[in-house]
Amino acid sequence: MSSNPMNSSDQVMIGSATLPKAADPVKWGGIWLMAILIGGPVPSVSRSADYWVGPGGRDREGSGGQRKPWATLQFAADHVKPGDTVHVLDGDYTGFYLNRSGEVPTPIRFIAEGEAVRITQRNPKTLDGINVEGANHVVVDGFVIEGMPRAGIRLTHSKQSVVRRVRADKNRNCGIFTSFCDDILIERNTTSNSLKEHGIYVSNSGDRPVIRHNLVFGNRSAGIQLNGDSSQGGDGLISEALIENNVIHDNGIGDASGINCDGVQNSMIRNNLLYNNFASGISLFRIDGAAGSTGNRVINNTIVQPSKSRWAVNIKNQSTKNLIVNNILINKGPRGSINVSTDSLSGLTGDYNIVDGRFSPDDGERIMSLGAWNAATGLDSHSQVSKPEHLFIDEPSADHHLRNGSPAIDAGDGELAPRVDIEATARPAGPRPDIGAYEAKEGMAGAKGSTISSLPLFFVAALLLVSAAALSAWYYRLALWRLFTRVRVSTRLAVSTRQ
Repeated sequence: MSSNPMNSSDQVMIGSATLPKAADPVKWGGIWLMAILIGGPVPSVSRSADYWVGPGGRDREGSGGQRKPWATLQFAADHVKPGDTVHVLDGDYTGFYLNRSGEVPTPIRFIAEGEAVRITQRNPKTLDGINVEGANHVVVDGFVIEGMPRAGIRLTHSKQSVVRRVRADKNRNCGIFTSFCDDILIERNTTSNSLKEHGIYVSNSGDRPVIRHNLVFGNRSAGIQLNGDSSQGGDGLISEALIENNVIHDNGIGDASGINCDGVQNSMIRNNLLYNNFASGISLFRIDGAAGSTGNRVINNTIVQPSKSRWAVNIKNQSTKNLIVNNILINKGPRGSINVSTDSLSGLTGDYNIVDGRFSPDDGERIMSLGAWNAATGLDSHSQVSKPEHLFIDEPSADHHLRNGSPAIDAGDGELAPRVDIEATARPAGPRPDIGAYEAKEGMAGAKGSTISSLPLFFVAALLLVSAAALSAWYYRLALWRLFTRVRVSTRLAVSTRQ
């Protein structure tokens, strides 16, 4: 596995693991992506081209230009080279199979140019809508893919590629599936209602995936699944993943968590909103991975579990040295906030969380209060017990912004909190960062409580009256000064006339 491209000042030790500090998402998730934008030699114009695909186009007779587009995505996929961009107009298409690579500064791009670029039939070679196989540095952007017999989009052995703004709905297995893909970027997609498995599935020893700003809901199994898959080759681990700023809800009716991590190590899970997922919220474990999910950091997430679900955070199978800080961990049912198996307690760090007051240190054998948990483990000394109605503006309507007076406001650990929240609001907005995925904004209803809207009404009225009086006095003085000036000028003119 490649080393993390960060210097020592950007790292923090957790047990024996070295992990990046909360940093700018572009730096953490896109070192290689910046190379596409600003790095490396600029290719000559003759090496790259823009092609178009649209309804009514012709493959053999068309030039691939905007006036004479090609008809099929597969014809474009068979002719692209590094640096080429394929622009696709609104319409219904058969998917494509791509095995040609781009390069670091010049990826191959397939870009949907409208909101209705639909893949309605599988590609010619696999059961997926779009299949990228053995091709590196590829960008797939903006397609709508529904009802495929396997995955909406599948990438395998594809390094440093991007899946962006894809809407994948009602596909049989997964919305987005990757296998052995290092440095994959999966962002701003909507993956929903997968009939059998997951919304987003990153598998088979693919290191440094970045999964951010996605909406994931209604999938039968996990919302986001990461699996090292030791039986499939490689080292059986996924390392240095970043999962941030995702909204994940109503997944797992077939028994899997909102975020499932099997054999995931030294990774960051932050600024995610998870609610109404039917199994657990975030699970760190080992089934198919080569080892437990160790050395991970779970920071500033908001997790609200429904009444018949499991745990907000679930850790087992020798998944040690994990950190759980600044999270809202609420379960409306009889289970609770954090469940840890005895073989996963070693090196566990947890504090500054808002919890429901129920914990288990032995995989559910005992359920204890926050005080008993702290006495037994030494964890969560600064954590607090609360309820959804005290925390959020309107939790029943899925508005998980912090309400005025929420105990999560200004209650987080400042050293570990990300610099921005799930909506890119800067942290901290007050003296300390807030707990959970959302930072309450100054000047907004339900925020810090230090704005003019929170002042007593009589004080606001008095302030307005004083301001009006001061303004009136200023206008009065200005009027007198103008009158005096006019009188002086008139007097001088009269004297001048007499002379």
